[in-house]
Amino acid sequence: MSENRATFPHSYRCAIEKPAGQGRLRHSIRPGAGLPRGRPEQENPRYIQVLQKKGFCSTFFWPFSRRCGILKDIMTKGWRFVKNVTIPVPAPAAALLDELEAAGYEAWLVGGCVRDSLLGNTPGDWDVTTSALPEEMQRVFAGRRVIETGLKHGTLTVLADDRTPVEITTYRIDGGYSDARHPDRVTFTRNLHEDLSRRDFTVNALAYHPARGLRDDFGGLDDLENGVLRCVGDPGTRFREDALRMLRALRFSAVLGFSVEPSADAALRALRENLGTVSAERLWSELTRLLCGRQVTRVLLAYPEVIAQFIPEIAPMVGFAQNNPYHRYDVYEHTARSVAEVPPEPVVRLTMLLHDIGKPACYTQDEHGIGHFYGHQALSAAMARMILARLRCDKATLEVVCRLVKWHDVQLEPTPACLRRWLNRLGEEDMYRLLQVKRADILAQTPELRARTEEIAYLSSMVDTILQEQQCFSLKDLAVNGRDLTALGIPPGPALGRLLDMLLGEVIDGTCPNEREALLQRARCLAV
Repeated sequence: MSENRATFPHSYRCAIEKPAGQGRLRHSIRPGAGLPRGRPEQENPRYIQVLQKKGFCSTFFWPFSRRCGILKDIMTKGWRFVKNVTIPVPAPAAALLDELEAAGYEAWLVGGCVRDSLLGNTPGDWDVTTSALPEEMQRVFAGRRVIETGLKHGTLTVLADDRTPVEITTYRIDGGYSDARHPDRVTFTRNLHEDLSRRDFTVNALAYHPARGLRDDFGGLDDLENGVLRCVGDPGTRFREDALRMLRALRFSAVLGFSVEPSADAALRALRENLGTVSAERLWSELTRLLCGRQVTRVLLAYPEVIAQFIPEIAPMVGFAQNNPYHRYDVYEHTARSVAEVPPEPVVRLTMLLHDIGKPACYTQDEHGIGHFYGHQALSAAMARMILARLRCDKATLEVVCRLVKWHDVQLEPTPACLRRWLNRLGEEDMYRLLQVKRADILAQTPELRARTEEIAYLSSMVDTILQEQQCFSLKDLAVNGRDLTALGIPPGPALGRLLDMLLGEVIDGTCPNEREALLQRARCLAV
């Protein structure tokens, strides 16, 4: 990318970019795209007229363009102008950019924060890349709190305002990746282009500076506009360097709604076995984010063989016909469609991914050829536990997911007593999650069953009423406690605990009111 820039009349600031060569290019001039014939270096006013019609600037400063060879590059190399892009940069991140540049170094915002800002999303993190070497960064930020995140790879984390962490990394060139994860060596460079060329996808190879505008050396802006996920350079090389990039491609496709460019698609399918070299923790992180993407169903259906590389239990589900009038899809497609029917939260989406994973092993057929999956709930829960443990899932998430998988098919009676019992078993949050899971399961079956979602809505409204009325369904809501029973002469110990549980059960069932005197009288009777 040329560093030649000019500020044109009417406040148009333009930068020169070299596009990737594929896809629609907004505000671009391609060789032969309506430009007059002749030598581009000639001072032909027709060039200027064409540029103006293409929307680059209202007045083209010809002497500048002739000195810099801009028109020649447009005609012969396919470079283009990009109008100035403005990204609102938080003050803490902007301050760090200013400090680096004031010290004589180049610095840019880079990667996901630029991508997300251009998409109109709020970045979760702001990352900076700079020409300053690690020791030079340490000198620049000597007065700030600095965390040596990965110093040998040129990365420091600076607390911009004592609260906001900003990761700053030196421009670098990565060596070979013998472990398909980490570069064997890292070479620092002062060249931004060399740093951007090592990144995974063009939409992540965008750099931005508030004063200099957008830097796009690989056509990432076009891919962003066209919804295409394209590797920087050769896809096979990128995926061999770090196998997790294949799963990242699927995650970005699901989250951003982008299609994977054909050569990248072919490469990740061909190299999918390399995912076996990736740590469970990294797989887990990408999987949970993939599952929460708005186009997760499309991705799951398009890449089952990739997912099966680290969850092999999924493979038997693919194409497994259910042969049941309640189901129109095979086990895997039913699963993939159900995932998108729950809110984009890891717990419930993991539940839907794993809720029927035990079905192929439980399949039987009756004399009429109808398929049944007796006991698949318990088996799916056991398999889910093994899978989640293998992926280093945190214990809290594991327990909730396994519990929801185990009970996803339970029949809930539309009675307050039944719902109070399940609230006691699951708690408020997981009770609502169970209803979400049951609704999603219905929506991924035959259309004729969709009316059953009204039953789920009714059950949910009943739960709302129970909670609003503060009906008792747990020991903490019981009108008596252990001290009250001890005062009756019941000694502390397991027997007292069992008595409290019996009282709670009668309150939940509605056979005894949740009133102190009534419960004490009932306790006296039960204690005899």
